[in-house]
Amino acid sequence: MPRNIHKTEQPVVLEGYQAVLKPSKFGYSLAALVDQSMVDVLEDDRVESLKWAETKLKNPKRSTLKPEPWEEVTEGQYKVKFSWNEEARPPVVDTEGTIISDDNTPMYAGSRVKLAFYQKPYILRDGVTYGTSLKLVGVQLVSLNTAAGVDTGDMSTEDVAALFGKTEGFKANEPNVTPSESTEDDF
Repeated sequence: MPRNIHKTEQPVVLEGYQAVLKPSKFGYSLAALVDQSMVDVLEDDRVESLKWAETKLKNPKRSTLKPEPWEEVTEGQYKVKFSWNEEARPPVVDTEGTIISDDNTPMYAGSRVKLAFYQKPYILRDGVTYGTSLKLVGVQLVSLNTAAGVDTGDMSTEDVAALFGKTEGFKANEPNVTPSESTEDDF
């Protein structure tokens, strides 16, 4: 089954708790908001992935299909979630393709990133429960928000940097932090 790598052409906003560069006690995770057009592509891809998984089920008549790995949060906006361990850690690059090696870079909710990922079918060990999950291939950090965290396949960090190309925004050596527009004054 061929692997279709999906890429967000425009930066997307990180949503909720992020553990991208440094793991939390539950490991690494990233959640972002994508639009309807990305979900339409993912739904088409999911149909093909599920067909493959259904051929591997022990008892297709008694099978249980898990829900999609995205959820609608507002009209036309969907939250996608990724998680991974240290061995499957995807490369994170800045807008010039330089690897971000500082684990203390504050990638919090509201930061803008481009994502590259694929959808992978799975079957649980019971042989009847199946579905698809999203696996992160790479992240390009476009801008930070300081108000306030997979399977990489066979792509190298250079391949991920080339996948995104260069764009204006965050550079690992020259952070361009934009202060949040808070309406409250701290005294």
